[in-house]
Amino acid sequence: MEPERAGTERHPRKVRKRRQAPNKLVGAAEAMKASWDLEESQPEAKKARLSTILFTDNCEVTHDQLCELLKYAVLGKSNVPKPSWCQLFHQNHLNNVVVFVLQGMSQLHFYRFYLEFGCLRKAFRHKFRLPPPSSDFLADIVGLQTKQRAGDLPKTMEGPLPSNAKATINLQNDPIIQKYGSKKVGLTRCLLTKEEMRTFHFPLQGFPECENFLLTKCNGSIADNSPLFGLDCEMCLTSKGRELTRISLVAEGGCCVMDELVKPENKILDYLTSFSGITKKILNPVTTKLKDVQRQLKALLPPDAVLVGHSLDLDLRALKMIHPYVIDTSLLYVREQGRRFKLKFLAKAILGKDIQCPDRLGHDATEDARIILELAQYFLKYGPKKIAELNLEALANHQEIQAAGQEPRNTTEILQHPNTSVLECLDSVGQKLLFLTREIDAGELASSRNCQTIKCLSNKEVLEQARVEIPLFPFSIVQFSFKAFSPILTEEMNKRMRIKWTEISTVYAGPFSKNCNLRALKRLFKSFGPVQSMTFVLETRQPHLCIQYEVLEAAQLAIESLDGILVDGTCIKVQRPVTELTLDCETLVNELEGDSENQGSIYLFGVSETFKEQLLQEPRLFLGLEAVILPKDLKNGKQKKYCFLKFKSFGSAQRALNILTGKDWKLKGRHALTPRHLHAWLRGLPSESRRPAGLRVVPPPFEQEALQTLKLDHPKIAAWRWGRKIGKLYNSLCPGTLCLILLPGTKSTHGSLSGLGLMGIKEEEESTISGLS
Repeated sequence: MEPERAGTERHPRKVRKRRQAPNKLVGAAEAMKASWDLEESQPEAKKARLSTILFTDNCEVTHDQLCELLKYAVLGKSNVPKPSWCQLFHQNHLNNVVVFVLQGMSQLHFYRFYLEFGCLRKAFRHKFRLPPPSSDFLADIVGLQTKQRAGDLPKTMEGPLPSNAKATINLQNDPIIQKYGSKKVGLTRCLLTKEEMRTFHFPLQGFPECENFLLTKCNGSIADNSPLFGLDCEMCLTSKGRELTRISLVAEGGCCVMDELVKPENKILDYLTSFSGITKKILNPVTTKLKDVQRQLKALLPPDAVLVGHSLDLDLRALKMIHPYVIDTSLLYVREQGRRFKLKFLAKAILGKDIQCPDRLGHDATEDARIILELAQYFLKYGPKKIAELNLEALANHQEIQAAGQEPRNTTEILQHPNTSVLECLDSVGQKLLFLTREIDAGELASSRNCQTIKCLSNKEVLEQARVEIPLFPFSIVQFSFKAFSPILTEEMNKRMRIKWTEISTVYAGPFSKNCNLRALKRLFKSFGPVQSMTFVLETRQPHLCIQYEVLEAAQLAIESLDGILVDGTCIKVQRPVTELTLDCETLVNELEGDSENQGSIYLFGVSETFKEQLLQEPRLFLGLEAVILPKDLKNGKQKKYCFLKFKSFGSAQRALNILTGKDWKLKGRHALTPRHLHAWLRGLPSESRRPAGLRVVPPPFEQEALQTLKLDHPKIAAWRWGRKIGKLYNSLCPGTLCLILLPGTKSTHGSLSGLGLMGIKEEEESTISGLS
């Protein structure tokens, strides 16, 4: 098999030099194997990175979900499940994990003093809403719960797999049963859908990177009796990336109908012999080229042929061919958490056959192709229930423990338990957690085993200790504590924030003539986004309109599009109301647009119920597209007429915006302004939160006094000072550090405020955050 198979390494592991202290996060889990990136043409050093898609409909990340991520950051996928709400790639390349907790602060603080938190906003692309904290926030996020749940798996797995493994498994929870049901399925049910092929990077017609790919003779009608062909390819590493060196095709019955060596077009850098079995001596006399095997394969396959492979997308990309009817055994035998079983494991567990033996030089492509075909036939013959009863997940976990040379004790079961703590994960790899905090806020975590606690007298001392101690620990929690707002001030701030967001989403337009077409005007302003209210203003000499939009992007788009245009021969102005809460709205809008989270997002209005399907038919729009967010009306459940598209980069977003707002699509849009996690809060704003025009909101006397004297402990000043200080500390962290800034939220008898999280991985080339000099 070619080395990029799911569950196998692409090339022999390189030993990484460790320049930091000897207790970094290393080797506790096997390397995360990333999929073959479509843009990857040159070998590139792997580095830890986070998926930019943290959530779509669910904007809130629970404390348990945070704990999932932290455990995965410590151990990786070999020992604990992947986080359910985000993706962390190449976990084994993380150097440190640092969590900053700003005790006493909430989401309200962040957006009330948004401009003061500039350093943190610009450093962290990923932001998410947290629920209000429970009695011990830190204990929640490191998972100190120790309750045993009913129905837990046995705590030991001594020697061979227990004979009662079948009895302990709940078949309904098996991912194979959940996908296919328990009854036998036909061949057509096992085919990957077009959406799945797109998700798993199969070459498809219309994709820009597949322009030169050859289409197989695939115009037949697929049925459950269509012929199956097992396919396996081997590759080498050339100056242009990975290229084909061998192809094997096996027909039903096990007959090999094609087995060809292929000479790459470009200079070979690495034959990858340990995986492919190909050497320079073997390949030297070969004259067959890629175009020859393409022609031969196209002639061999009948119109209704179904290709079966293991990580087949890589084979088809190496062949530079497109075939729409495929079964991928790495996806057919579905595994938990989106992971995949190795072909070698499936061959032994399902068929009882040993392949890819260590005493052989490389893999036998024909043998692998035959095994792949037999696995598909076994699935079709015996059905999903038979597979689920084998309890493959337990078998694989047991095998991994034995392969690692560990004593088969209860460690794996403990680590995979949902109530496992971060401290237990660290303990399993011989590491300690550093906890820096003020003495009065030490809490339950300070007395925990395997936790090195340093208690300080002030936030300043916590900061000073953090600079010294963080590099010495693989995992650190640094807690700063801030004076909580009084309930009166909290309520006043909350009220003003609600009013402010409503006012900056409101525009006044006019003047209009007294005989203007009101229906046409309403239609014009509604073309930019959903409108909550629209009223005629008659107090002025000539009529004006007041339009309150549901989303900030719609208001901004209306101002940019209509301000200064002629309506019935009159030049109109479109502007926001000028109040003490909107005086800095232009600065705020600019900062929101430059927010790292909004950089790759666009807002569109005018989308239909079938917009998603239409989007899927335009491959050029998929370059860098990560998420399509289609909000629904909470009352009737119908899709609204606006959406947000999230892209990997600003360039991809701009290109898509140009296309979608062109004449073919007839949509209106701009770059996003509202961070995704904030939408739930803004949607919940009561309509009466908008104050009557001209009404002033006077801050309480003690806040006025604090602002006049610029007291350093005032929340506005604290946000500015500590945002800068934590930003400086973040800049001093070593590359490859997963960093979280958590504002836990506040809870009291007067009400609760949700928390907020910011997250990112410090990169080597990352520039210093502006404004920190």
